[in-house]
Order: sequence, then C-alpha cells, then structure tokens
Amino acid sequence: MDASLFTSMLFATVVAGTPLIIVALGLLVNEKAGVLNLGAEGMMAMGAVAAFAVTHESGNPWLGVAAGLGAGMAMAALFGILTLTLMANQVASGLALAIFGVGLAAFVGKPYEAVALQAVPPIRIPFIADLPLIGEALYNQQALVYFSWALFWGLLWFLHRSRAGLVLRAVGESPASAHAIGYPVIRIRYLAVLFGGAMAGIGGAFLSVFYTPMWAEGMVAGRGWIALALVVFATWRPLRVMVGAYLFGGVMITQLFIQGSGLQIDFPSQLLSSLPYWATIVVLVAISRNRNTIRLNSPVSLGKPYRPDA
Repeated sequence: MDASLFTSMLFATVVAGTPLIIVALGLLVNEKAGVLNLGAEGMMAMGAVAAFAVTHESGNPWLGVAAGLGAGMAMAALFGILTLTLMANQVASGLALAIFGVGLAAFVGKPYEAVALQAVPPIRIPFIADLPLIGEALYNQQALVYFSWALFWGLLWFLHRSRAGLVLRAVGESPASAHAIGYPVIRIRYLAVLFGGAMAGIGGAFLSVFYTPMWAEGMVAGRGWIALALVVFATWRPLRVMVGAYLFGGVMITQLFIQGSGLQIDFPSQLLSSLPYWATIVVLVAISRNRNTIRLNSPVSLGKPYRPDA
C-alpha cells in the first residue's frame, strides 16, 4: 500500500466513523442515565432531512446543522413524553420512534430527492496538516469531525471528573437512591434523552450536508442501529466507542475501496456492502458470550421505568 492510498483510506475512515461517534456518545449519555432509546435511526433520519432542507433553503450549512439538532431533540422529546411521563415501555417506544422517524423523513424529503448541495470546504489546521501520512487525513477535515473529538474529551471529563456526571451515573445506577437524596431523576433523564436526540440529529446532519451533500430516502442506512450496537460493544466507555466507530468506519470504507479498485473478487458486491453489518453482528455475539463483561459497566436501571412517587 503506497502512502497516498493509506492517507486516502485513513481520511475516509475518519469521515465514515464521525457520525457513529457523535450518535453513539449521545446514546451513551442516555443509557448512563438509565434510559434505553432504540430510536436513533429515526432521529438521525429526521436530523438529516431537516438539515438538508434548511441548508438548501438558506444556503447556510450551520443553520442546517442547527435544524438537524432541533429535529433530533424534538423526536427525543416525544420519546421522553412517552417513556418518562406516560411510563410507556422504552423498547417498544424506541422501535416505534425509529420506524416513525424513517417514514416521516422519507415523506418530508420527497421534494429534495433530486437536489444536491454545494460541498462544504474542510477546515485545514496549519502546520499540523503538513505531517506525513496522517496530517492531511486527520487535520484537513470537516468541522464536525473536530467536534466529534471535542465531544469525546468533553464527555470523558463530564462522566468521570464532574459532579454532574456523577449524578447522571447515580441516576442510571439507582434512581430511587438518587431521588431519596433530593435529585430530580425525571428531569435529569429528560435532559439526557434530549442530549441524545440532539447528537443523533447532528449525526444525521453530517450525513446529508457534509458527508454526501444530498438527500436520499434511506441514506442513514442502518447507522443508527450500528451506533446503538457500538455502545454495547464499548461496554459504555467513551474511548471504546471512539475506537469501535473508527473500526466500523474502516470496514465500510474497505469494502468501498475493494469495489472501486477493479480487483477481480469472487464475492458478490452485495456481500461486500453488507460487511459493516456482519461486523456489528459478530462483535455483539462475541461480547454477549461473556455476560460479566456486559454487567460490569451496564447501568443497573437501564430500560427500567421509574416513577418518583411510586
């Protein structure tokens, strides 16, 4: 492999992993608070279509990102009302949110299917981008790539170094105990759910405005489900989320490079395209074999409803 090919693959891997990092870290905060939201696919789809529509109408990609964030939060708020206020089942509500979001995005996005946006130029960091091999791949990227790195470091500090992060984890471990010492459990869970929705919306906005500046039905293509799997794969640890996201991003990019290289391979292209999803299944099966690994970091109250006056 020559240097230019390595740089190109590294660049593409980072870009492909970015929406997974943003969405998975948002879901990690949800789950650390004890809330299981399976609606990431729908929130991403709504974020993608809202961001694309606003960017197309305004010509400003950052207004589009804000719209995507707002759409993701609106979907998450709906989930929060169902599960935290009305005490609906979190698994059923999350699945319904995923289906509803994908369908609504397809309907809303119909007028934009034949439209393309102008590519957003990357932000090049002087001097560092001149480093051999990795400089152009890592430091000549879209702003949301740098945002994903800042989000990772911020979340790492928040969860393990801040009082608010300790309270969030306490709510996820034992909401009754947190309520007994005066913490507003439902409000904290609402904030966690809204944060997760906002990150899913930004992840969708990255896909439709920065990654492939166009809208197409089904463009999220299972990334919301992969992000959910990533949280389990990472055993609820931010560093492992980041590593896992780039691993899956690398698998996505590898199959694209293989198909575009012109190599004569006996495998059908459809099988190569399914590699990221097979990788997700294999990793989850491997982790699930050891239940102690899951139980070690899984929030105790994950997916369990809690009513303070009960």
